[in-house]
Amino acid sequence: MLTGRRKLPALAGFALLAGSCLVSLAALPGTAHAAGQDAAGSASGTVLTDSIRDNQMWVLDMLNVPAAWSLSEGGGVTVAVIDSGVNPDVSDLAGSVTTGPDYTGVTTSESSPDWGVHGTWMASLIAGHGHDGGSGGIIGIAPNAHILSVRVIPDRADPHYGQYEHEQETRIQQSLADGINYAVAHGAEVISMSIGYSAPSGTVRNALQQAYDHGVVVVASAGNSGDQAGSGGDGDAPESFPADYPGVISVGAVDSTGAVAAFSSDNLSVQVAAPGVSVPAQGRDGQYWWVSGTSPACALVAGVAALIKSEYPGLAPELVASALTSTTTEQPAGGYDSQVGFGVVNAAAALAKAGEFAHSQFAHGHSAHGQLADAQLAGTGVATAARFHGTVAPEPVRPRGSSQLVLFALLALASLVLTVAGTRLAVLGRPSE
Repeated sequence: MLTGRRKLPALAGFALLAGSCLVSLAALPGTAHAAGQDAAGSASGTVLTDSIRDNQMWVLDMLNVPAAWSLSEGGGVTVAVIDSGVNPDVSDLAGSVTTGPDYTGVTTSESSPDWGVHGTWMASLIAGHGHDGGSGGIIGIAPNAHILSVRVIPDRADPHYGQYEHEQETRIQQSLADGINYAVAHGAEVISMSIGYSAPSGTVRNALQQAYDHGVVVVASAGNSGDQAGSGGDGDAPESFPADYPGVISVGAVDSTGAVAAFSSDNLSVQVAAPGVSVPAQGRDGQYWWVSGTSPACALVAGVAALIKSEYPGLAPELVASALTSTTTEQPAGGYDSQVGFGVVNAAAALAKAGEFAHSQFAHGHSAHGQLADAQLAGTGVATAARFHGTVAPEPVRPRGSSQLVLFALLALASLVLTVAGTRLAVLGRPSE
């Protein structure tokens, strides 16, 4: 079902599908489209791949990433992308992906064009290294980082999505917990989860505690329920997990001007914000797309966390969170609000602050760690009692089976954060591998 149509610069148009991956494609004027892909109108010629990088620069600049690269590019760090799978063969991720287990319980082949759509987008934003010597394509926030792909959800267009949708909620939550546990056991220093569920799970919370105990930084998308804010009478959007679990860095989305994205969930789980509107990414098809949602915002912040863990591998998760929250730009009046948290992440400043924390830890040992953690909680945290204030109406979902259980896999396009959008950025032939 179409919910809207609009024009983008240099695009003939696109269709936004409700509750699923975007899109009807339209070729960029004057560009060739890949064989087998339908496009509106005729097209000819090619697009220089550096146009992709040009489209991406606003994202890197808003997060002050180029200044951070003089100190860290994420080398030696593994980022677990717990999502719908990552295609390890796309040009801008080649050699940077290890494929972990598939916990979805469905049998879709990795060769399917509907496997790993969302996950590949997210991985490219974290650790894309471009191609042709790095001069073209997507450059991730941490281009020297390694991706561990753990599949816990199918994409919405997956031929077996209906089977997954009818799984018992305990089975779905167990899949997520298994994915987190696998990531921790296999050396992930950062976990990125651009996914969302409508209710918490003790099993998942226990897995997250294990991650925290092992020094793993966990980042999650805050959700795309901004248009549902106020349904409970207090202005808050419905809660989304894992973003709402303690110890998880919850990320909201802003556009290229720094304005809050209309879809970005407005609730007290949000700690920081990052670009989330028309963010260029590489897809599992090797092509380039504009993606929108708190999903890409989460992936970008996970990339910044990877820069920090690369340079300061022993830094505790709460201090990484403090480095991110205490150095933001675009800070809201009063220092915090429930849309952007403490503001937009500044990668270079966060790295510098992390260095201060690491130096204090080295110089003073665990007592300094405790003091810094206490300062972080007092200075940037939101009181636990305030996190879940008021009554928030549950998200409208269909009953699950005869037991009327709630449907958990809530994200549009399998990111499970309600409505993540992806639009073809450049309809190119596959870039050189």
